[in-house]
Amino acid sequence: MGLLDKFKKGLAKTTQLLKTDVRDIFKSEGRLVDDELLDELLELLIKTDMGVKPAKQIIDRVKTERRGRVVQMEDILDDFKAEMRVLLAQPEEPIRFAESGPTVIMVAGVNGTGKTTSIAKLARLLSSQGKSVVLGAADTFRAAAVNQLSVWAERLGVDIVTGEQGSDPASVAHRAVAAAIEKNADICIVDTAGRLQTQQNLMQELEKIHRVIRNQIPEAPHEALLVLDATTGQNGVSQATHFTDAIDCTGIILAKLDGTAKGGVVVAIRQTVGLPVKYVGLGETPDDLELFVPDNFVDALFEEVR
Repeated sequence: MGLLDKFKKGLAKTTQLLKTDVRDIFKSEGRLVDDELLDELLELLIKTDMGVKPAKQIIDRVKTERRGRVVQMEDILDDFKAEMRVLLAQPEEPIRFAESGPTVIMVAGVNGTGKTTSIAKLARLLSSQGKSVVLGAADTFRAAAVNQLSVWAERLGVDIVTGEQGSDPASVAHRAVAAAIEKNADICIVDTAGRLQTQQNLMQELEKIHRVIRNQIPEAPHEALLVLDATTGQNGVSQATHFTDAIDCTGIILAKLDGTAKGGVVVAIRQTVGLPVKYVGLGETPDDLELFVPDNFVDALFEEVR
């Protein structure tokens, strides 16, 4: 299955929502672009959870290009696609690899977002590219998290550094980075305890882990990725803002995109927080983590609506 086809499959719920609503809006003979149609189209876009401001920007394009004309559904979809490409534009830089030594990737997120599974998928993806990987299980609050990551490490054939439940997470992160240096590994991925963005003591702990890693390697962590659950919609924007303040996030892994009809949240995150969406989860298997390519996302979202 090609990348575009994977995006189509992962966005099936969102495209089904769009397909149903768009076809309800348009008649076979077309529609006049007036205030009534523009309001209906705005409501349709907001349903995908992209946020009011980006939705209005897309509708403004339709208003500028088409107002007072009778249009077909395909005309409007072309406008949607063109403006969404503008909204989603981002640097094509999946991972910033270190010039020498291990590339350290710190991963954070709220409990239940799919963080541990996303780390395993990322390890799988990087391993498939010939990179040697060391995992650091610094979520020492939950024994289940360490066990889950350990199972994944064994399954994927990668090294893992763990600590006792309740031990200092920063210490585990330190040992994981040290192990990666000693083994001359390409990548060190450090898991952190899932937490709510409002838990100040835990956010301070994240800052400590970040600081400890930086003391070992001045440029590290080279990436601080935040895992967001696409099914939470706009709440993900709030999470992204708070986590970025704590650990200077460099990008987003958007998990469970295949499980929601609110795929437009990608636009909200990109516009509101300004962070690039680096990877998206499009299924449940270890291979279902894909590099986020805006053009593929937009094509998959609207091509299936036609």
